[in-house]
Amino acid sequence: MSIPAEDFPHEENLPSTTREDQEREQRYWRSNVRLIRNLLIIWMLVSLGCSILLVPLLNNLTLGNVPFGFWMAQQGSIFIFVILIFFYAIRMDKLDHRYRKK
Repeated sequence: MSIPAEDFPHEENLPSTTREDQEREQRYWRSNVRLIRNLLIIWMLVSLGCSILLVPLLNNLTLGNVPFGFWMAQQGSIFIFVILIFFYAIRMDKLDHRYRKK
């Protein structure tokens, strides 16, 4: 079974991208990469700092009957990660609306 040639997109049928569209796309991807980079840095600092490096210091605090350093290592960093996921989704929605083609 063959597909008629007119069903394939040809270059002359594709919408042309203007310089303004290209610049908007570059700004969108720069914003996206900046957001991802910053969230990964926060995630690394929380995971490494609060869950490994600062545990002895954080263990001086308690959450209920559990030392806070232990709680951060077991559950807190996971909660922070989930919060970062929701924050990323909300910020990306705003970026998508800001850079949407008009």
